Amino acid sequence: MTTSDIASAEALLEPVMRRTPVVASRILSDLTGHEVRLKCENLQRTGSFKPRGAYNRVARLDADQRARGVVAASAGNHAQGVAWAASQVGITSTVFMPVGVSLPKLVATKAYGATVHLVGNTVDEALTSAREFADRTGATLIHPFDHLD
Repeated sequence: MTTSDIASAEALLEPVMRRTPVVASRILSDLTGHEVRLKCENLQRTGSFKPRGAYNRVARLDADQRARGVVAASAGNHAQGVAWAASQVGITSTVFMPVGVSLPKLVATKAYGATVHLVGNTVDEALTSAREFADRTGATLIHPFDHLD
């Protein structure tokens, strides 16, 4: 990854992401003996930083990839990020989530437009199903962490 890649991502994300504040934490600063500041990504779209990476990846798909949609596996934040990002560019998203996923995460992912499949007991099992879905349908797998975007 280069500084050019970072600048490109920043330019792509700037119009669609919220600018979240950085705030000082007196308690953490006192505990560590160093100034600690917190980036408030809980105020970002979907409540986490995950839409940043998801949108950066989804928005760069070519027309053929967009036509086949995207697929992801997650127990929550990444699922919501991918579903939100796909809705922003007008493509379909399919998300595989573990059976025991929290109801608010499931409802939010569906509300952002994803088709959700509950499979397995772990994110790894859901990821296996997502990979199989990608192989079968040609959808682009948006991995929760193993990609430069």
